[in-house]
Parts: sequence; C-alpha cells; structure tokens
Amino acid sequence: MSRSVQALAYARPSALTAGTGRRLLGLETAGGLTPAGPEAHPQFFAGFLSSPQAAARGLLAVADVAAARYHQRTLRASLDPVVTANGDRLRFESFSGCCGVYARLDVLPEGLDGADTGHGTTNVDVNNPLRQALSRLAGDEPLHLRVGPDELAVTTLEGPVVEKKVPLPDRWLRGFAESQVATAGFDLRAELSAAEAVRFLRALPRTPGTGAPLWVVPAGRTLRPTTRPVAGAVCLPGPDRLAAFQRVLRHATGLRAYGPAGHDGAATATAWEVTLPGMRLTLTLSPEPARGFSGEGGVLEALATDEAAADAELVSVLLAWEPRVDVADLADQSGLSAARVRAALVRLGTAGRVGYDAAEAAYFHRELPYDARRAERHNPRLVAARALVADGAVALHGDGTATVRSGERSYQVREQAGGVLGCTCLWWADHRGRRGPCKHTLAVRTARRAAQSAAGSPATSGAAR
Repeated sequence: MSRSVQALAYARPSALTAGTGRRLLGLETAGGLTPAGPEAHPQFFAGFLSSPQAAARGLLAVADVAAARYHQRTLRASLDPVVTANGDRLRFESFSGCCGVYARLDVLPEGLDGADTGHGTTNVDVNNPLRQALSRLAGDEPLHLRVGPDELAVTTLEGPVVEKKVPLPDRWLRGFAESQVATAGFDLRAELSAAEAVRFLRALPRTPGTGAPLWVVPAGRTLRPTTRPVAGAVCLPGPDRLAAFQRVLRHATGLRAYGPAGHDGAATATAWEVTLPGMRLTLTLSPEPARGFSGEGGVLEALATDEAAADAELVSVLLAWEPRVDVADLADQSGLSAARVRAALVRLGTAGRVGYDAAEAAYFHRELPYDARRAERHNPRLVAARALVADGAVALHGDGTATVRSGERSYQVREQAGGVLGCTCLWWADHRGRRGPCKHTLAVRTARRAAQSAAGSPATSGAAR
C-alpha cells in the first residue's frame, strides 16, 4: 500500500476545560485552506453549541471511526478528523483505517449559536485526553466551541507545537472520492422514529458476522432483517460497523437509510444517518467489510477523461465553500451542460475538493489538506490503462470493438447497453461494472479519445500508439 507521512502541527493540544459556568472545548487546527489561501492554524468558529452533550458524543463517534479498523482489526488508524466550515455549518469527517466506513458529523446552523462560521478545511486534533474528557461530559452545561486558535494563541505560535507524524495511505484519499461518487446515486430508502431507531440499532450484532450481507426491509414503523435482497430491501453490509452510533443513541431523533434505487442482488454501499438536535451523524458503509471504498473504481471514467479534466478546472474556480453546490447554477455560470458539471464534480472529488450530502441531495465544497494529485497518480487501474495505451496494446476496429493485449493474452472490448464498455477479462466477468471499469476498457476509452483528437473526428479504426 502506498503511504506517505504528513506532519500535522498544532499550536497546542485540543482540550476541554472549565470556564465560568460553562465548558470550553478548544479544537486545535493544523495547516489548512481558506478563501484567503493556506493558513498555518485557521480559525473557523468560536461560539456555543445548542446541544453540547450530543455534539460531544457525535464528535467522539467520528473519532471512533478514525481510530478503527473493521477488517483485519489488529492494526489501528491514526488520522485526525477533517473539519470543513461552510459559512453556516461545520462538518467533521473521518475514514476508518480499513477504508470501509466514512463518517461525517454535520453541525447545522440550528446547532451553532452566537458566532459566525468561517470558510475552509483543515485537520483537527482529537487526542486521547480530549476523548476522555468529552466522554465524561454530562448534563446540559453550556459548551463553548472554538475551532482554531483564538487571539491569545497568536503569542504562542512561535513556541513549541504539537506535531504528529501521520502515515497517510493514498487509499484514504481515494476512499473520500469513491464514497462521494457512491452516495451521489443514493435515494432515501427508509426512515424510523427516535424510539424505533434506538430499538433497531441496539438489536444489531456488535461482532463481525459470517461475511454474508444483511438486508433490511421496511415493515410498518420499523425495519425487519432478511437474508434475501427482496424488493424494497436496503443492504446493511457488516452491521457491526454501525457501532459508532451507540455514542449518540440517547440523543437520537430519528434514523434514515440511503441506498441505490435498484440492485441485482449483489451487496451495495449504503449510508445510515442518525438525526440529532441541530446535527446529523452519517456512517457510509462499503459493500463488504473486506472491501474498502478505495478500490471501487467509480471515479475512473472521470479521471481518464481529458474533457472532465478541463471542465473540472473551470468549475473549481466557481466553487465558493458553499454548503450546497447547485449543479444548475454551476452549469449557468460555466456554460457547461449539467452532465458535464457532474462529471467535473466527480473529478474534483478525487482531489478531495467536494463531498456529497445525501440528506440534502447536494454536493458541498471542501479542500482536503492533502496532495490532490496522489489519488490519480497511484490508482492502479488508471496507471495500468495508461501503460497499455503507451505500449501500443490497444487496437480499435471499424465495427466499434477493440482488442487489448495484456501480457500473453488479448481481450475483446465492445460497447453494451447504455454505452457501457464490456470486456472478456476476468475482472469484468466477476464484477460486471459494479466496481467500475477494468483497465482494458479504460485503455480503450483513452485510445479512442487520442485517435479522435489526432483525426479531428470520431475514430473508428486503427491502433493507439
């Protein structure tokens, strides 16, 4: 697994301290991006939380996921959560070490009180002493939240900093992108009241199962488990991976499940959202516990498209840290079609520059503080496809089919219903496009674009060199 080490430098450790008649929660920031550009320790918010205990437990749930591995549990993750300020809300995000669970706590405008919210994205320090202090927080004692250094902290910035050396796998950045692509195709599939939500979540197994996906189907006011993907069923792959919800159950006001509109019986990714007073806590699960989001391949078509690259560059300058990115508005501003804007947003998602909120069926702007080129540079299928084209292994035929030489074998690629390219390789036979295109179909699309560009018209024959 490709890894790099990122130094996260904090002015001081995050801490929960006692004030006059209130608690003070100071979340320290590392380097991040704001509308003014990069900042060493940006400040995004200083004010009160409307539901302090629920917010504290929601933040702990996000930190739980960041420190967990739900597959091959012998190792622990060490990534600090990411916080994005969108002008009217705060979003705390994390990924599990196995890349199979994406967590996000949205603190909405009604959950924040007494201060303006800034704009930008950075990491926040959630250390063990802070976790212990948040766990002990009880009652409705007012809680003042500060995200970033306050004015007094400026005098200490030249002193020692709290520096963490974080080994950051490239697959985590790809996981953020792939989970965004998956959730953009989700619809609301089920909704439970507070009482039914608590009853359902407490009844779920806490330990890993046999590996077979669990399905649940709406039944009256609750969800009934089933072992078969019957009509209307929602996939719940690895129900033990919803364990982080246990932190917030006493504050839950409801539960929503999001998933794809249809399925062919195979396990699918789904998103589960617990609503809280002024907040939403969402856990998005990969289709299988042993299958992280980073290998899903939903972004590969956009990464391999030169048109999407140019469109993404144009769309990126129009983003303004909005909590809701309006596709129609971006289309009007850019002069692109809505379909091309969506493709551009997918590509921007691979750089961590946009996320997707299923509850509002809308993208949102953020800027992950990582090297944006890494997700593309280290994607194995994309790298392999480009190598095939560079080696002249792709032959385009006049009937719209293509042959790709890979090693000692040749594979046939032809267009199927809906413009999807099918292949005779084992990957396509196993997944049928459910995990994105194989390297051979990616190579064919790349070769076709190169031939079209060279000829000035759609290419129907010849070989890519």
